[in-house]
Amino acid sequence: MNDEKKAINVFASRNYRLVFFGALVSELGALLYSFAVGFYILEVSGNNAFLQGLYLALCGVALLLFTPVGGVLGDRFNKAKIMYVCDTVKGGLIILATVFMMILPSPKAHIAILFILGIMGNVVSGIFNPAAGAMLPNLVEPQQLQQANAYFSVKNSMESILGVVLAGVLYAVLPLKVLFLAVGACFIASGISEMLIRYDHTSSAEPMTLRLAVSDMKEGILYLKGQKAIMAIIGAALFINFFFTPVTGNFIPYFIKTDLASAPAYLFDSVLKPELWSSVFSVCVGVSSLIGAAMMSSREQEEKCGLKVAKRLCVFSGVMIALAIGYWRLVASGVSLNAFLLVFGAGCLAIGFLLSFINIPLNTTVQRRVEKNKLSKIGSIISVGSQGMIPIASVLAGAALQAFGSTVLLVICAAGFTITAVLLLTNRHVKTL
Repeated sequence: MNDEKKAINVFASRNYRLVFFGALVSELGALLYSFAVGFYILEVSGNNAFLQGLYLALCGVALLLFTPVGGVLGDRFNKAKIMYVCDTVKGGLIILATVFMMILPSPKAHIAILFILGIMGNVVSGIFNPAAGAMLPNLVEPQQLQQANAYFSVKNSMESILGVVLAGVLYAVLPLKVLFLAVGACFIASGISEMLIRYDHTSSAEPMTLRLAVSDMKEGILYLKGQKAIMAIIGAALFINFFFTPVTGNFIPYFIKTDLASAPAYLFDSVLKPELWSSVFSVCVGVSSLIGAAMMSSREQEEKCGLKVAKRLCVFSGVMIALAIGYWRLVASGVSLNAFLLVFGAGCLAIGFLLSFINIPLNTTVQRRVEKNKLSKIGSIISVGSQGMIPIASVLAGAALQAFGSTVLLVICAAGFTITAVLLLTNRHVKTL
């Protein structure tokens, strides 16, 4: 019986197809919207980077604040209903905001509308994400979870590769209002798809109150305290994000603006503007992530992955060390900028591949081990715990870059990442995960 279940591809499940293609449409819409808003705010504000940063910060805070709320709701109510209501509401908000932008042509009015829309949209996303993240165990067999997660990772990689290109093309050829209306339609189409999802759900008999919501979150935290291995992973994820985010969010733009843009010549300078090298690095991560996810989709699901994941994080830390040494020896010492571009591109390929072999088995194991009626709030706690220090990391990394330069920042990030990986590897609880 088990062998038969393993042989059935998850796409044979109608519910899985609805979730997968619904997510594909809505996430593509979200990518198009984020790309357009980022450039549009700079365009109408005279390249006011602070205003753009404020927009991102407020949206991030709204997402973090409402993710725990989404965790509580996701375990209390039908997850499919939460998903289609949230996607429909978000699509409606974008269309309504676009109408207001047509009525009020002032750039200041447009900025105010986008700020309000961004905050409200991320409030909705905070409620949506925990329910969506806990949906798969309710739709597929336990033996199919790794394959189901791997296909979602393939989808994410494809979006990161093709979505940015599509976003750039559409932003260039379509009026902004038309693009926003199309994005709103994407979310509504995703909501319609999610309306058709059916799974066994027992509604809670207790009416939702603030006291009950707080009690649920306390229950989730107490549950996690008893899961020592998962707690170790959350702690590691917090510090891994803290030390890795500055590389992608701070170092790469700074390197491109200070080292690459000021160079008299660099690799493929006849076809690639300095800023496009950022896209090259993203594509490298996306392509290798896609390959890794495709490999994971056909591999047998393992009962335990904790020790292997810890070892892969140690390999990841080796890549971080190599990039730090590469920048110091090749760029800071003035040896060869082109050689570092190749080294960094190779490092991005390795990182993307490792991410698939780390994230997919971890997500699968958490989904299998956590009780289904707690999975949404546990997922929300994990999300807030792993992402909570990213804004602090970005600010500190900016200060470090300004004061000490790229070499020091990369060394600090590599050292912090390595210490975290080694501590996780030596944690006795991780071996049980």
